[in-house]
Amino acid sequence: MPRMTMIEAIRGAMDVAMERDDNVVVFGEDVGYFGGVFRCTQGLQQKYGKSRCFDAPINELGIVGTAIGMAAYGLKPCVEIQFADYMYPAYDQIVSEAARLRYRSNGEFTCPIVVRMPTGGGIFGGQTHSQSPEALFTHVSGLKTVVPSNPYDAKGLLIAAIEDPDPVVFLEPKRLYNGPFDGHHDRPVTPWSRHPLGEVPEGHFTVPLGKAAIRREGAAITILAYGTMVYVAEAAAAETGIDAEIVDLRTLLPLDLDTIVASVKKTGRCVVIHEATLTSGFGAELAALVQEHCFFHLEAPVTRVAGWDTPYPHAQEWDYFPGPARLGRALVEAMEA
Repeated sequence: MPRMTMIEAIRGAMDVAMERDDNVVVFGEDVGYFGGVFRCTQGLQQKYGKSRCFDAPINELGIVGTAIGMAAYGLKPCVEIQFADYMYPAYDQIVSEAARLRYRSNGEFTCPIVVRMPTGGGIFGGQTHSQSPEALFTHVSGLKTVVPSNPYDAKGLLIAAIEDPDPVVFLEPKRLYNGPFDGHHDRPVTPWSRHPLGEVPEGHFTVPLGKAAIRREGAAITILAYGTMVYVAEAAAAETGIDAEIVDLRTLLPLDLDTIVASVKKTGRCVVIHEATLTSGFGAELAALVQEHCFFHLEAPVTRVAGWDTPYPHAQEWDYFPGPARLGRALVEAMEA
């Protein structure tokens, strides 16, 4: 089985989808001739032509608005917002139009679009290239929100998202594009070519939306994570020696509540970690759900580890980034509670 980076897996997913269905189109800023700022669309224009993979003006509202119109007429656009930080001009189109088209038309129209966005920090991108806006989408009925943590999932989830009849926000942790990252920025990066989840089947396959994965079996405490934080969780568990079970959510909405509840009922403790700011982050929803569904099984309060409530700093990036040391302290405290 070939090994791929997450970039190659995402490109492979779009290639498979475009080959199988002529209605799939790909566009966004620099995605055509240039192949995207991260090269996720490299070669697609040469293979499928300028009518199916093309560059758009620097206008996120226009990109998403055009995609919604295309979707209403039967096409399946997969569009790229160059960084998740740039999606705010398009937020009204995503929330007010794409998310509600099926409902407001009584099912007469659907909106099968995918909006791809590189997300998260760890690349010294500063405050306008490092944001994690997932909670802004999970709050909106009618949207699905996906955050893969590895090449295998990235390809399978993206194909599933493109084939889904409703709008999907597909957030790609840019720090994982070329290899897993455990939060130790001073260590060499392990490439996907040496990681088991870098093995990605050729051709068509899907990973179902709304199904989490257990990345590490454990009995002492549950860690709920997604994206880059899956590897931070693995590092923290290894460094503390705590027998943690790590749940990779993969899809935030729809959420695999059954897997979460089963894990927490088994361990009796839960820590939630994400890179976005703490206040009103998606971790708050996870903590509330765990408390609601697992209250009589909990041996300690649910703990959240997250980014600080401040714009993402450039000079102090690693003080902001919720790494294994911070998570490790939370795990120890939860075990001692």
